Amino acid sequence: MFPSSEIYEGLSAVYDYGPWGSELKKNIRDSWWNEMTRMHDNIVGIDAAIFMHPTTWKASGHVDNFSDPMIDNKDSKKRYRVDHLIETHADELAKEGRNDEADALIAQMEKLLANNDFAGLKDLIEVNKIACSVSDTVNWTDVRQFNLMFSTQLGSVTEEANEIYLRPETAQGIFVNFLNVQKTARLKIPFGIAQVGKAFRNEIVARQFIFRMREFEQMEMQFFIRPGSQKEWYEYWKQERMNWHLSLGFPGTKFRFHDHTKLAHYADAAVDIEYEFPIGWKEVEGIHSRTDFDLANHQKFSGKKMQYFDSELNQSYVPYVIETSIGLDRMFLLALCNSYEEEKWTKEDGKEDSRVVLRLPPKIAPIKLAVLPLLKKDGLPEIARGIMKDCRDDFYCFYEEKDAIGRRYRRMDAIGTPFCVTIDHQTKEDQTVTIRYRDNMEQERISAKQVSEIVKEKMK
Repeated sequence: MFPSSEIYEGLSAVYDYGPWGSELKKNIRDSWWNEMTRMHDNIVGIDAAIFMHPTTWKASGHVDNFSDPMIDNKDSKKRYRVDHLIETHADELAKEGRNDEADALIAQMEKLLANNDFAGLKDLIEVNKIACSVSDTVNWTDVRQFNLMFSTQLGSVTEEANEIYLRPETAQGIFVNFLNVQKTARLKIPFGIAQVGKAFRNEIVARQFIFRMREFEQMEMQFFIRPGSQKEWYEYWKQERMNWHLSLGFPGTKFRFHDHTKLAHYADAAVDIEYEFPIGWKEVEGIHSRTDFDLANHQKFSGKKMQYFDSELNQSYVPYVIETSIGLDRMFLLALCNSYEEEKWTKEDGKEDSRVVLRLPPKIAPIKLAVLPLLKKDGLPEIARGIMKDCRDDFYCFYEEKDAIGRRYRRMDAIGTPFCVTIDHQTKEDQTVTIRYRDNMEQERISAKQVSEIVKEKMK
């Protein structure tokens, strides 16, 4: 990954994905899409536009509610989200064993946030002597609200243009298309609509690399159900989504459910799937029971009925919704954090050796197979190219003939390639090759015709 516009010193909290990063990201995206749309008979996908009618965001509550209280330190000029500033101080109290004080501080903060009491929040910060991490002073500005949506103009002449927003989430594109999809795909409740797409948030305090970005990609599914059945479906999707994370090959000990104690205005239940990053337990996916908030509000603001006629009940109703929402960029970061290792060992001759290895699960690794002729002559490259031709229809292959074979192995280890095949002079005699396994560096001799099947089997 590279900072966006790096030659111009980059753009804060915006990143570009390089050749292998884009492949890894695509593999995670494809795994999610296939799980949702192919493994479930009653879920279909859409691709809604980024630009939407501005009333959409009024109906969704984003115009009025999608903002964060911020505070600036007058000495360092550093800006903080108020809740993050107070929570960090509470964590420090807890580490000192002052748990009661930490709990009381968080309780006070939540009460003040709920009442939009910005003056009270500033007092809370000053009374507790919560200092800026840069200046170490308590010289704060007043607390102010910052809307997180990016706005732009729609029209050819600025003076005549209408203000619209870059979508802060992909969910609303699904909701406004609810009836279009239901009718054209001839779906019966319960059914889901899935989408992968870009979203944009003007994060005032963007931090922790790609964990929190201003331009990011979401993978969301909205599951439409009968009112009253939300508890059952909520539990179902909690487990289904956890199963998907584990199916990628990540350890279950690194995941946990974290129930929301403070619910969003649209939810009657919410839980996060959290992963233990090096920076602590952080959310990678949310499962929310959104009731009928979204469809009911779009019905109200648009004047169009957003109801479904249930032939089994012989009645119409506004469906309830269970949402699963996952950050693709966060999953990318999860994969890197879980897989990166620096290994050192002593060889039989007593010399030290080491390698950097990215133990990505084979099914999402950017390159599945590296094809490496031992020499650039004696017909070995031609045999290697033949193996490439046999395999590349099924998975991503990489060909390299430069440098000693050991160096090539190390390069493949560092970018997470799970399998390497070496073509040598014995290959010409008996049509066998050496396959090397990334994780344990073991090698075995196999028939060249077996390469594709072995790799496909290991990718499952």
